This record gives sequence, structure tokens and C-alpha cells, in this order.
Amino acid sequence: MMNETTEHTHHEHHEQGKDKMTHGHTGHDHHRMMIEDFRKRFWVSLIISVPILVFSPMIQQFFHYHWVLPGNPYVLLVLSGFIYCWGGWPFLKGFVSEIKEQGPGMMTLIALAISVAFFYSAATVFGLPGMDFFWELATLIVIMLLGHWVEMRSVLGASKALQLLAGMMPSEAHLVGQDGQVKDVKLESLKKDDLILIKPGEKIPADGLIVEGNSYLNEAMLTGESKPVKKEVNETVIGGSINGNGSLTIKVEHTGKDSYLQKVISLVEEAQKTKSKMQHLGDRAAKWLTYLALGVGLITLATWLFLGYPFVFALERMVTVMVITCPHALGLAIPLVVAISTAVSAQNGLLIRNRTAFEASRKITTILFDKTGTLTKGDFGVTRIVSVNGLYPETELLRLAAALELSSEHPIAVGIVSKAKEKSISIPQPDNFNAITGKGVEATVEGKQVKVVSPGYLKDKQMELPDPAFSSQAETVVFIIVNDQLAGYMALSDAIRPEAADAIRVLKRNHIRVLMATGDNERVAKAVHDQLGLDGYFSEVLPHQKVDIIKDLQDKGEFVAMTGDGVNDAPALAQSDVGIAVGSGTDIAAETADIVLVNSDPQDIVNLILFGKATYKKMIQNLAWATGYNTIAIPMAAGVLFRYGIVMGPAVGAILMSLSTVIVAVNAQLLRKKLS
Repeated sequence: MMNETTEHTHHEHHEQGKDKMTHGHTGHDHHRMMIEDFRKRFWVSLIISVPILVFSPMIQQFFHYHWVLPGNPYVLLVLSGFIYCWGGWPFLKGFVSEIKEQGPGMMTLIALAISVAFFYSAATVFGLPGMDFFWELATLIVIMLLGHWVEMRSVLGASKALQLLAGMMPSEAHLVGQDGQVKDVKLESLKKDDLILIKPGEKIPADGLIVEGNSYLNEAMLTGESKPVKKEVNETVIGGSINGNGSLTIKVEHTGKDSYLQKVISLVEEAQKTKSKMQHLGDRAAKWLTYLALGVGLITLATWLFLGYPFVFALERMVTVMVITCPHALGLAIPLVVAISTAVSAQNGLLIRNRTAFEASRKITTILFDKTGTLTKGDFGVTRIVSVNGLYPETELLRLAAALELSSEHPIAVGIVSKAKEKSISIPQPDNFNAITGKGVEATVEGKQVKVVSPGYLKDKQMELPDPAFSSQAETVVFIIVNDQLAGYMALSDAIRPEAADAIRVLKRNHIRVLMATGDNERVAKAVHDQLGLDGYFSEVLPHQKVDIIKDLQDKGEFVAMTGDGVNDAPALAQSDVGIAVGSGTDIAAETADIVLVNSDPQDIVNLILFGKATYKKMIQNLAWATGYNTIAIPMAAGVLFRYGIVMGPAVGAILMSLSTVIVAVNAQLLRKKLS
């Protein structure tokens, strides 16, 4: 577990650097330095532990060999003294911090065990009858250093994965100079009122005001509206929205200092300082073990002295109890699970920002989905092409329609052309192009009179509407007329993600209610609700209303998860018990969420919940094993069965501890199979 000293040092560093623009990078480097420090202490202590083990009389006695150096006890004392002072320094420093804060925990327990082992062993070197614990001291410090190093590396590993999200936002912008020349600059160098050029298909790198051009922008991740929105001069654009086919020149309103990368690094620092509920449980376990070690140790000493046994015997019993009470396995029980769960989650597209929320995901009873970009793809595209009376094949209808829509930026036109390009269809050039006001477009294509029109046009011309055309309320339907005869129609919508239905079925099978809240209209919301078989939905919802929905559910005793991808979802993500942001969404959503889904796959939410349960179970199992064997080991070490000739010597205690450590490590590794 990350010790209090480490956290305190990190906090001081944070306070000193919070006014610096480079603080994010500085904090990140500081964490790297701490990892490097633990890594160095671990490897050096491990190397020095080898001769301590080899030349330890207790180890030699156990393995039945005899190999000593001249002045063997003094060599062991010097080597162990170095490990105690240098390798054990973080724990001794942490012990002082815990005592000052009147909250004994893991650092106190470790410091107590290594101090008792070292000073008792040193006393045996200078004449106190008994056998030294130098090997026990060395291995305990090495394993505890390993536990800290492993956990801190896992936190940094999560931060590396989070930084991959920075690539989802542009790192550069096209700056328009005073001379009209355009040059690419880093996003961080942008200043308020700078003019930047946005080319077709690019993401808007900053909030701003359009000063030239017009285009359709995909703001689905920002507003929840699935159809692209037309933007013209003097209208504002939001950073993160996607430009359509037009070029825009915008005046920057927010500077590049608020870039996505800086926000992500801040999130990582926040995550590094957050201790999960189970880590606190580990500290509580260590606190009670400290009291237990001191209490039972003193009682053991007093009891044997009262029974008339020599002080040396009573002291050895007390020391054995106090050393055994600090199990090696406790130092690895939580860090190994944390490291493995974080790494496996990242490999499977789950970036964990808040470990407490991740572990709490097992308690989710209701999940509230945003629609656009979460349950749906967030793209307005062709979902059906239907030929009427078999006059033309579907590909031919698409080819003719795309010819008319080729030069238009309307969302319907963009969707039709994109579908044609997706199918690698060669699009012909139209002649005599004409817009039918409010109803569609017409042109001559390869000698044919072609129209792409709305249902209203067919009604005006008293042409019969095919019944199957309106099978889904979520679709927008356009009709293709060739030579004044209805040839077919196309349906366009924000398509539901193919994996969404399976994910919802699994969630419901796990007794989790699935609801949807969307800024889209009632008609579209109901269509998606019916198609996916949701338990309920809320349409035309504003950001603050999503928060109210979650609060209402929480007031009814529900443990609520919220999944969204846009700025409009951010307040709800913060209010929910577990906030889950879709990776393809905005930085604001990621900032307020507890977990980020890199692949934007609803199925990952199922994996999250199931893996959260598995992780929690592993932590409980490891804590139980790391501390549970003390119920047998401590009484045996104290000599409860001494009258029957049964007493646990230090060597037997060491075997039990080693076995416990191996079991904890193997059990943690089994977690890798849970998401495979």
C-alpha cells in the first residue's frame, strides 16, 4: 500500500508546484522519482539479503548445511544494519508520521516488526542467548519494498494509459497570422483572440467564435443531439466538436493552457493520491495487528516470566510473536491485486481513475445511459436502402442519390455520400442541379431525371407512401424518384451500436435496471428504448435534469452508475455513485468520471462490473489469508501448547509466512483470467 509518508511528500510537492504552469509534468516526474527510489531500494536490499540468508544460522539449521565466514555474526549485523537503516527508511519515516497523526497503520506495523527483529538480533550478536532474526528482517523489508514498488508502478501504468486519450484531441492548431499565412502550432501556445483555421473533417481544438465560413458540426458528444448542427458566422463552436465539409476560421475564446493533456495529467495526480476503500481496510487491518503484536507480545513476556521461566526464553517468545504478527503477505495482498487489476483493465479498455468507485461497481443496481455516442454510434448515417417494385438495385439507388448529394453539406447528404464511399461506389457527376425548397434536390444523372425528396414532397404530388418506410420512429426517411416514378427510399439515423443490445441483456440478467436519459426528442428516445428493451427512458433532458434523475434514484436506495460521453453528461457523471465516461467523448466527461471506456463499447461496462466484483473478492481473499493465519501462528508462537511439547519456533513461523506470501501472489495472478 502507498504509505502515508509517500502521500505526504507528494502532497507537499503538489502545494509547492500548484501555481506553476508545468505542475502537471512536475508532479508526474515526482511520482516517477518515487517509483525509482522504491525500485532502487528493493533491488539493493534484495542483493544484500542473499548473503544474509545464506550465512544465517537459522536457515543453515533448517536446510542442514554449515557454511560460515570469519566473524559471521558481525558480517550479518553490518549487512542487516544497512538494510534496516536504508531499505527500511520509508517505513521508519512513515511510522513517525503515523504516530504524529495518532493513526498507527501499515508503517507502524512494519517498523515495529523490523525494529524488534533488528535490535533483538543485534543483542544476540553481543552475547544475549538466542538465535538471530536477521534473515527475517531482510526478507520482510524486501517484500514490503516490492509491494510499494508494484503498486506505485500500477498507478503510473494507469496514467500512461490515460494519456493515450490525449491523442483523441488535436495536439496542434492551424494558426492564421496577421499576414494571412497559416502555420501549425502546438495547442498549448494558442492565446485568446487568436484566429485558427478548421479544415473539413477536423476536430475543433478550442472554444471560439466563427468569423468566416459555415459548416455542419457534429456536437453529439457535447449536447446529446445526434444530428449535425449548422454553424455560421458569429456563432460559437465548442472544442471537441467535429467539423463537417466546410472550412471555418474561428477566434479563440479559451487558451491552449486548458488543453486536454494538462487536464489528464491533473487527473492522474488526483488518482495517485486517492486511496481505495480496500486500501483503507488494509491499513485498518495493520492497525489492529499492531495493537495485537504489542498486546500479545507483552502478555507473552509477562506470562512466561510469571511462570518462572528465564528472561531469555520469555524474550524470545515475545520477539517471535511480534515478528510473526507482521505478515509478509500483508505487504503484497492489496498492491498485487491493485497492480494486476489496473493493468488488465487498461489492456481491456477500462481506465480506472477512482479505485474506490471501481471496487464499488459490484454494488450497482441501476445504470443510466446517455444515448448519443454511448448506446448509439453518434454518426448520422444510412441504415436501410429499399428498392420499390425492384426497379433498381440498392447499390444503384445509392449511386444515383449520392450523385445529387455530392456537393451538399446537409447531414442527410453527408450520410448518403459516406455510405456510397464506404461501399466504394463510383459517384457520377450530376447536371442541371436544382434545390426543391424545403423538400429535397433534383438533377439529371446519366440522362435520368433523379430526385431525392422528403415524405412531404410525395404527399404534395399525391404519391403513395410505402408503409414499411416508417418502421422506426428513430429514422429519417428520404425517397428517390427516377423519371417521375418512385424507385426506392433510404432511412438514416444515429445507428445503435451492435454490441449495445447484448450488453443490456447481460446487465438485466445480473439484475441491474437499465435506463436512458437523452437530449434527443421523445420520438427518437422511445424508438431506441423499444429496440433495446430498456427498463425506462427520459427524453429532451437538460444537464441539470440528468442530475435530478440520479438524485431521485439514489433517494430511493439505488446504487447508480451513469454512462455518458459529453459535456452535458458531466454533472450527472459527478453525481452518480460510479461515473463511466466513453473514451470517444469529451475531456470534460473524462474529467468528472471515475472510469473511462477507451473503446466506447457498452460491453465493457458489463466487463467493468463483473471484473470489479472479481477484484473485490480477490482483495478480501488476500487480506483474509495474509492476516488469518495469525489466529494459529500467534498463539503457537506465544507457547500456548508448550506444556505438550509443541512450540512454534522462528523457522516454522518463517515457513508459514513464506507459504502465505506465495498463496497471496498466486491468488492475485488468477485475476488475469477474469477479463481474458
